[in-house]
Amino acid sequence: MSFKQHWENVYSTKKLNEVSWYQPNPATSLNFIGELGIPKDAAIIDIGGGDSFLVEHLLANGFTNITVLDISDEALNRAKERLGEKAVQVKWIASDITTFIPSEKYDCWHDRAAFHFLTTEEQINSYLSVSETALKDGGKLVIGTFSEAGPDKCSGLSVRQYSETSLTTVLKKVVRKIKCIYTDHITPFNKVQNFLFCSFKKCQYTNGYT
Repeated sequence: MSFKQHWENVYSTKKLNEVSWYQPNPATSLNFIGELGIPKDAAIIDIGGGDSFLVEHLLANGFTNITVLDISDEALNRAKERLGEKAVQVKWIASDITTFIPSEKYDCWHDRAAFHFLTTEEQINSYLSVSETALKDGGKLVIGTFSEAGPDKCSGLSVRQYSETSLTTVLKKVVRKIKCIYTDHITPFNKVQNFLFCSFKKCQYTNGYT
């Protein structure tokens, strides 16, 4: 089964609150984005956003230029259906992030729990290359991954765990660290997952992939 087929199957067979990443109030992501001080018309892209609730919170907070990218068409369709008429205020992209070709530059790149599913150096390098191309100089990146104390599998797939040091090292070709925290996510099944959340800034002096 391909990566895309896997996620289409997940979103076709699981209800909104039957997946471990279910989070009606994405407070950590919202706090990190709020601390960046970006304007309400900033171009924000949510990587692996699926049918998460971040998009409606961003809309409610007055952000007007939001893109949601996910590998699963089913996930995006669920989010659109939930948003109803507000869905037209959002740009929706169905794509594998490792092969995504950005058509615009973004002020803010957000990723909660997508990056850690990339477990090979080829996948990770592709992700870094895409993010380097997509982010404006001075653009911000917010990323949440499983920490070294977090799960080593999710949704039947292996994941890559990170410490603050290892994540900062992996991303240093593209961005520089602003802040990192560790935080627990409680799943709908009352299991605790420890996450590492970090914010970064793309600086002109980074020696990246483009």
